[in-house]
Amino acid sequence: MGERKISTLKIAATYIGTIVGAGFASGQEILQFFAVFGNNGIWGLAVVSLLFIVFGYIIMVLGLKLHSESHLKIIKYSGGRFIGSIIDFIITFFLFGALTAMIAGAGALVEQQFHIPRIWGNLFMGTITALTVLTGLNGVINSISAVVPFLIVSAIGISIASVLVSPGGADIMPVAANEASALIKNWFWAAILYTSYNIVLAISVLGPLGLTAGNRKTIRNGAVLGGLGLGVAALAIFFALEGNINEVRGIEVPMIFIASRISFVMQILYAVVLLAEIYTTAVGSLYGFSARITDIKKINTKYLVIGSTLLAFAASQLGFSNLVRYLYPVVGYGGIVLLAALLYSIYKLRTQENGLMDRS
Repeated sequence: MGERKISTLKIAATYIGTIVGAGFASGQEILQFFAVFGNNGIWGLAVVSLLFIVFGYIIMVLGLKLHSESHLKIIKYSGGRFIGSIIDFIITFFLFGALTAMIAGAGALVEQQFHIPRIWGNLFMGTITALTVLTGLNGVINSISAVVPFLIVSAIGISIASVLVSPGGADIMPVAANEASALIKNWFWAAILYTSYNIVLAISVLGPLGLTAGNRKTIRNGAVLGGLGLGVAALAIFFALEGNINEVRGIEVPMIFIASRISFVMQILYAVVLLAEIYTTAVGSLYGFSARITDIKKINTKYLVIGSTLLAFAASQLGFSNLVRYLYPVVGYGGIVLLAALLYSIYKLRTQENGLMDRS
């Protein structure tokens, strides 16, 4: 890893890009976790933004203090030997699962939007993801942070245009409120689960990112900007879905449908942006998985990266919707243990630091 530290903006952009993937940019996550609860979904998004700031900061500070180049040191410090091993398994499993889902999502998208056989989309996404990870952490950070501004601008722009074309109404929202998944009891629980599985996915990148940042001020500002950026983008998508709630229920890629109501050009442009966001999540997942299995700086890591990508490519043939439907909520429940462990770890770190100051 290079000695040059990265900026607050790049930290925020990398954080956003790691969280945002096919589920977020497609609108499916916001629909299932928040729009189904009507106006209460806005409160859920507010809670999520705050939790992203808090846990993003905690993870990056731990990465800095523990000199962590993967999530393993953070997990062992936070959960101890037994609980840490369980959390480690959940994270490692989900990193590979998310990589598989993103490769599958790319295939589904190119088939739906561009009428290209999905296997070519799978192959394309797997190839560029592996090539990016082989460049190292700086390549991962640069690739993710470069895509984020396009997502934010496009998501907010399409959402504003959609609200102007199809303004939402209070009479529409309650119709969907009874359609929440049985795994998601209410808007507050939805916010916890949503944060949980996203942090499980992001910790593998945020830990090394904190070490690269080099100081707490940069980490704090990056976490705040990242959490707020995620909240604003999610809120924009939420209002777009509100205005089209009766039409988008049951659609696998709601934001593509909304973009198509504005114009065909907008639909194609957003499809390209969505493909880019699938790429950022795939890159973060493959990097985190590889860094956990072996020293990411070793030469023979390239064989693990290539082998993991090939295995994920094969598993992606199960289909995008099937992977997301069953994988994400289950990991969310398992990730609650991680959130609790992270809260304990920051308390333990502060106690240790205060103890050192008292002895000095």
